[in-house]
Amino acid sequence: MLTFSYLWVLALLPLPLLVRWLAPAYREPREAVRTPFFNRLLQISGVAPGEAVPLGRRPAVRWLMLGLAWIAVLCALARPVWLEDPVVRELPMRDLLVAVDLSGSMETADFTGPSGTALDRLTAAKGVLDEFLARRDGDRVGLVFFGSAAFVQAPFTDDLDVVRQLLDEAAVRMLGPRTMLGDAIGLAIQLFERSEVDQRVLIVLTDGNDTGSLVPPARAAEIARDSGVVIHTVAMGDPANAGEQALDEETLKAVAAATSGGYFRAMDTAELETVYARLDELNPRQVETLSYRPEREMYFWPLAPMLLLSVAFFLVRQFARWRRGRRTLPKVAAASLSPVTEGPEPARG
Repeated sequence: MLTFSYLWVLALLPLPLLVRWLAPAYREPREAVRTPFFNRLLQISGVAPGEAVPLGRRPAVRWLMLGLAWIAVLCALARPVWLEDPVVRELPMRDLLVAVDLSGSMETADFTGPSGTALDRLTAAKGVLDEFLARRDGDRVGLVFFGSAAFVQAPFTDDLDVVRQLLDEAAVRMLGPRTMLGDAIGLAIQLFERSEVDQRVLIVLTDGNDTGSLVPPARAAEIARDSGVVIHTVAMGDPANAGEQALDEETLKAVAAATSGGYFRAMDTAELETVYARLDELNPRQVETLSYRPEREMYFWPLAPMLLLSVAFFLVRQFARWRRGRRTLPKVAAASLSPVTEGPEPARG
């Protein structure tokens, strides 16, 4: 679509007419001598008068060229631009961080896959979490792994394919056999401090209890609440297990409640899918849409005919002068070559 950035410039269209009317061209009056015997002088000299040439009057074609050139100049000054089709860009309104437990107990094969085969907890979590991340288009997602230590595997990014690939490469005990849940929450808080997005969500997926974090999970949850972070905890495994495979439901519930989050427990793959479906409902996709229309400058289109008209006007004027000079030259030459009538020879005394 064609539009003008400075449309008011077109209001200057009648300016040349106003200038011509208010400030007419300068004319200097000259004295002339009237000779009633002018025709007699012409007869005696034998010179024929030339045709009268109108002064101060331009042909209509040249006036038309000047007018079109002025219109082209105004159109260029009005800055014509061509608006391209709108370009829409979606910016994430939420930073979603996923913390995955890689402790030794995650290798327990007590989950049932879709085909009825036994799956370890980490493999089951990967499959469902991958589908969950595939639906997070529009969110920035980060990935944290924790075991005996917490580690940022992927900072916040909108490249979900990279996050899914890094998740697929995770392995049990790659960060040690223990479960440092409190340290994982503390590391997540540090990541959120560098985030400028208001909505901050942390999903913690674990099957064990905290085994010696520097910051207890309950205290870490309070700090997260003060930082505006909502924590959803997903417990994997059977709470009746003991030892390394024990599940501390009370701590996970307290962490979720302290941040106004939710606590979910998944006993198999089907229940884990239900958990992520509920998380989709709790955290709907929210994006900020930015739309703009690229502009393409078009001022050179009216400038081109203006330059052509200016050159054409100059050439037409020069041609008119040359043609007028050719018409006048033969008459002047004829007048200079015409015989002079001599009077009677004076008498000699």
